[in-house]
Amino acid sequence: MPQVKIIARNFMDMVAALPAMKLDQLYQNAFICEAILRSLPPLAKKYVIQMLYIEEAVTTKSIEEWVLPDGLSKHKVAIDRLLQLRIFSEAFDRSSGTSYRLNPTFQSNLQKHITCGGVLPREPMPSSITARLPSLEDLAVFAFALEQWECFLLQLINSTQAEKMTNISPSMMRIFQRGLLTQRDKEPPRLTESGFQFLLMDTNAQLWYIIREYISNSEERDVDSADLISFLLELSFHATGEAYNMNTLTEVQRNTLKDLADLGLVKLQQGRKESWFIPTKLTTNLSVSLTDSSSRKEGFVVVETNFRIYAYSTSKLHCEILRLFSRIEYQLPNLIVGAITKESLYNAFDNGITADQIISFLQQNAHPRVAERVPSVPENVTDQVFDRLDCGNLILTGLR
Repeated sequence: MPQVKIIARNFMDMVAALPAMKLDQLYQNAFICEAILRSLPPLAKKYVIQMLYIEEAVTTKSIEEWVLPDGLSKHKVAIDRLLQLRIFSEAFDRSSGTSYRLNPTFQSNLQKHITCGGVLPREPMPSSITARLPSLEDLAVFAFALEQWECFLLQLINSTQAEKMTNISPSMMRIFQRGLLTQRDKEPPRLTESGFQFLLMDTNAQLWYIIREYISNSEERDVDSADLISFLLELSFHATGEAYNMNTLTEVQRNTLKDLADLGLVKLQQGRKESWFIPTKLTTNLSVSLTDSSSRKEGFVVVETNFRIYAYSTSKLHCEILRLFSRIEYQLPNLIVGAITKESLYNAFDNGITADQIISFLQQNAHPRVAERVPSVPENVTDQVFDRLDCGNLILTGLR
């Protein structure tokens, strides 16, 4: 069975894929320039800052002198990234060799932004107008965002019941149908191989996958992808927990926020006369790279050498995800008990879930009591899961 790989890229990969004209259009916004700068690898940031007030092209030889001898591999990564984003333009001269110059639009706007600062298109609403706002703690630790996200994923898992999907906006439903769900005629939608794999991905990777697809499909909604990226990056500069007036937005931006609210990126509230949106921590992390994001949740799973699983959780979503590759035996108010069996693994593999994804999920979600162990998942369990995938009919010890 061919394995379908889901690759979650961060915003900057999507920015780099934009046509040159749209990239130059983005760089006219000083906040976008800062967001791009934040996202760059450390060495690439160094190059931009050092060249920010240099108007002439700088030769490769000169730039390499800024790097220690053991940093040449990172140097190549940094240069490639800057070229992809059109922050650097490359030129070649027979006498001086290859040289690089900063994109003049990017350079000019970043200079102004660093020197003078910038003002966002919208200011927070006064507290006298807004209703009681969620606490910063709730929004900062993803209480609201994770609740929304879990609800979102539960609807995906329960996709065989058509009525369960009514809360998902048409825009998000189209994203699911494109890669994660399939539907024939009047039958209810069902998960694809990619859909099953998606459920075992890290929360950050899931979010970036949805955002990436949402942007990729923007043209179908008559929304310019560059405008959408610009708006989302702009949102990342808004303060978590502050209320911002919806009337300052275009109709396209208001529709975008309604979709983002499904994902927990923003919280929408309505007053007597005004309506507003409140960014969560997920929104303010949009301009940060996937690997740099710090939204990891505390683990909850303990795997024992006898293949039993103990999940210290009250989440219905955790129970349903564990059911994808294990047999759930019973559930208490704060404890889920299950076991990895031959049948549960065969079902998982038939649905397109890989052994790597199962073990990775168990490792990423290991309970703090076992997370510090090396390995956090017992070796015999890891070996048997991979052997079960590779050795078909072989009878293995331990699995029931």
